[in-house]
Amino acid sequence: MSMSFHRPPGPRLAPGAFIAGYLDALTLVERLHRLLLDVIKDEFERVGVLEINAVQALLLFNIGDHEVTAGELKTRGYYQGSNVSYNLKKLVEAGYMHHQRCEADRRAVRVRLTEKGRGIRDVVAALFERHAKGLQARGVLGNDGLDQVTGALRRVERYWSDQIRYIY
Repeated sequence: MSMSFHRPPGPRLAPGAFIAGYLDALTLVERLHRLLLDVIKDEFERVGVLEINAVQALLLFNIGDHEVTAGELKTRGYYQGSNVSYNLKKLVEAGYMHHQRCEADRRAVRVRLTEKGRGIRDVVAALFERHAKGLQARGVLGNDGLDQVTGALRRVERYWSDQIRYIY
């Protein structure tokens, strides 16, 4: 399957320069993810919530008001199987989530946030809202820049997904 993406006009990079830039971008994406988790962890330390970790807080944020299974979270691309199952179990045990066996498939468990879980989701949402306002106010990133970054990342996501689906 061949897909072509629109390339903005500009100078073409030599192959060696492109791979160096690509590797730099990969490192940055990985570093940004770890930094995001550190930012969430610091926020929870600041507000005195120490019983869950940043990955679990982000999981609660991503679930939001939905009722989902671990498999759905995995297929949406948010988490890997064993990671999500472990964290869901811990969040249920700590009272952040309700769980219930599916009527149609008794092997599957559906989860949704409790009031306590919604409180955590709200803390993360407020943090992200503060960050969005700060990025705009300080001129770090505007709407156009955000659209360009998001568009580029979606194209990379699509390319990587195609590699998994069609090459292997």
